[in-house]
Amino acid sequence: MKTSLRRALKATATTAATAALIATGAAAASAHVSVTPDDTGADGYSHLTFNIPNESPAAKTKKVEVKLPTDTPFTSVSVKPVEGWTAQVVTTALPKPVTVAGATVTKAPTEVVWTADAAHEIGPNQYQAFSLSVGRLPAAGTTVVLPAAQTYTDGKVVTWDQKAEAGKEDPEHPAPSFTTTAADDAAPSPSASPQAAAPASQATDATGAWGLGLGALGAVLGATALGLVLAGRRRTAK
Repeated sequence: MKTSLRRALKATATTAATAALIATGAAAASAHVSVTPDDTGADGYSHLTFNIPNESPAAKTKKVEVKLPTDTPFTSVSVKPVEGWTAQVVTTALPKPVTVAGATVTKAPTEVVWTADAAHEIGPNQYQAFSLSVGRLPAAGTTVVLPAAQTYTDGKVVTWDQKAEAGKEDPEHPAPSFTTTAADDAAPSPSASPQAAAPASQATDATGAWGLGLGALGAVLGATALGLVLAGRRRTAK
């Protein structure tokens, strides 16, 4: 029995390890430039973190450019310093005036460019994170698309500007994006009606009943297992 148990455990461990390797390989293969906001609430401010992986086996990434929206512009953009990289926030005239928080905006930050010195370029199998503080975010339900361009030391430029479409496979070079949600101070949506919600005492009683039932089942299974082990030992002794 012990030998069989060891074989089963070994097979399980091998299967788990294989699955982990497959998952890791899939994640590496799908690596792309992405953005992660720490807050998506409409009309608020957010820290955006761009993860830039180097996908070249030989060249290094020396420059990163991110385009900012012009139809729902950010009126405030600031850059978190990254050692060995210089950052430039480019402000230009908008294609047309836009109203933000009741004010008419005709110029806004439209691009951020990060440039590395030779000692801090992103090498093969490396990535770098770049952060912006931006605001105000547009109305809830707005998809904020932030196309990026990645320049390598061999002269190659990879543009991450393809829009993902629902129900279709992700494009080869998707543009970093996120969707805004309701304002942080917005009233929460109504929950289930009081009549439909079970009183706390009932929920507690139900939980206790389940706990007792599961405890009894565990005791039965434990006794059965112990009996099988003892029977096996008696047969071995004979």
